Order: sequence, then C-alpha cells, then structure tokens
Amino acid sequence: MVRRVVRVGARSSALAQVQTDMIVAALLQVDPDLQIVRVIISTNGDRTQHSNAPGPDWGTGVFVKEIEAAMLRDEIDLAVHSLKDVPPIVTAELTLAAIPVRDDPLDVLVTADGRTLEALAPGARIGTSSARRAAFLLVQRADRQFVPIRGNVESRLRKLGAGQYDALVLARAALRRLHIDAPHVVLEPDLLPPAPGQGALAVQARAGDRDILSVVEPLHDPATAAAVRAERHLMLLVDGGCRLPVGALGTPGADGGLDLLGGLATDGGVAIDRAHGLLAMPEVLADQPASLLRARRADVTPAVLEVVV
Repeated sequence: MVRRVVRVGARSSALAQVQTDMIVAALLQVDPDLQIVRVIISTNGDRTQHSNAPGPDWGTGVFVKEIEAAMLRDEIDLAVHSLKDVPPIVTAELTLAAIPVRDDPLDVLVTADGRTLEALAPGARIGTSSARRAAFLLVQRADRQFVPIRGNVESRLRKLGAGQYDALVLARAALRRLHIDAPHVVLEPDLLPPAPGQGALAVQARAGDRDILSVVEPLHDPATAAAVRAERHLMLLVDGGCRLPVGALGTPGADGGLDLLGGLATDGGVAIDRAHGLLAMPEVLADQPASLLRARRADVTPAVLEVVV
C-alpha cells in the first residue's frame, strides 16, 4: 500500500514546531496511514527577530509570506500558522482550509512574581513591540515605559529574568502550548482586547487541491472559524491598512449565537463596543462595532501610534 505523503511547512521556532506537532497529531488521528514530511521555512519575521524596531502586530504577513510562496511553488501541501499572523485577505490561489478549536485568546502580563499592572512601580519597563498592546495599556498606566522586545518566547523570558524588563506582555496561548509556568495575570478583553485570531491556528492549503482539503477538513471547528471571521472582518473594516491599535474578540454561545467585542485605543481612552448576532453571519455582526470604532479613528494621533519607540 502506498502511503499518502503530506508535506507540512512551518517556521522553525519552538512555538511554531509545537503548533505543527498539534496539527500533525490531529491529521494522524484522522488518517494514521498518512506520511507526514515537515519542511522548515525561514520567514522575514524570523530573520528580523533581533531588531529593535517595532514588530508586526496584526496581518502584516511577515511570518507567512515565504511559507505561502513555497506552497504556490508546490514545495509544501499544507502550512501551519498562528492565525493572528495571517493577513485579512488571503492570496486567491490559497485558502484557510481548517481553523481548529481555539486555545485561550487573551494576553497576559508576565512578571517575576505575578504582580498586576497596577502594582508595577512608576517607570517600570514593560517589554512589548506590539503597538496594540502598548497603546491599550498606556491608557491604564501612563507612567510606565513600553520598551521594544523581539525574539521568541523563551528569549523574552530570559531577558525578563535578567532584569532587562520589569514585565512582559505575551499571548497566554503561547505559554500554554510551550508548557511554560511563568508567573502571570490575565489581561481581560475590556482592558486589552486581543489581536484578531489570537490563540487560533490556521491550516492553509492550495484552494484547488481537493485531496489535501479532504484530509484537513475534519480538523475544522465551525464555531471557532465564525468567531475569528468576525474579528478579522471587524479589524479590516476599522483599520483599513492604517495599523491602528485595534483588538477584537468573538465568543461563540451555546445558543448558536456569537458575542463580539471590539476596541480601539485613542488619545481619549479606550473605545469599546459589543454586538451579539448569529454564528452563521459573523461578517454582518462585525459591522455594528466597526462603525462605532471607525468614527473614533480621528482620535488616534501619532502620539498613540508611537507609544513603542
């Protein structure tokens, strides 16, 4: 019997490989006869991990473009991405074939002793290169310094341990997937709405590759997919390519409904709006909060956008 070979592409970081492990295990559970071949691909985002420049926030594509190019060249069959790294408009020849069940979408504040944002001393150095994270948290604590930090999760934690930073802001899902038990407190979405798709994975394939799409389809979770579609659509409507500090969180309900929270950090504070609608119509649900947040875009000045220097 000839085993079907599936070439899976992903980044080389520890987190990317753990996430690939999760998808590979799920694929083999569906079809144990698959032969999985891993292909490690270096991306522009990986190659600039040691730069002090502000890092990518949402949808810039620096962690996925080279992987997508490899798929278009038929060098890989599938790609495993953190969904928050995937631009809102996917290349026409490719598709997000499966969005598995999501992990925790929220951000956390990591310190040496698990203290809260309020308990940090004035002038405390908080490591983040995300304009979204810095802008929202600056509203809460204007007396803190938000200092760029790059590198993988492990290297960031080493810098925290060495005293280069007093705190870090990280995705809780990353800590969970890496089994890292660092002292932290959860930053609730009213305080810091997550990036669209945070905590979710995306399995990408060529749009016309029916054999591969059939292999991946059992991994898809419709409720998670609807939630992140609403988040990504809200961000697309509000941001419009302006790289604004916007966050969004969709929460599926047991009744077939979907709750959506959207937030925008402005000079005047944090603008938050919520909507509830049908799980089957996530883009329609996003229109209401997006309209309110778009109206506040004029309040986002360079002072807000340049909180990470």
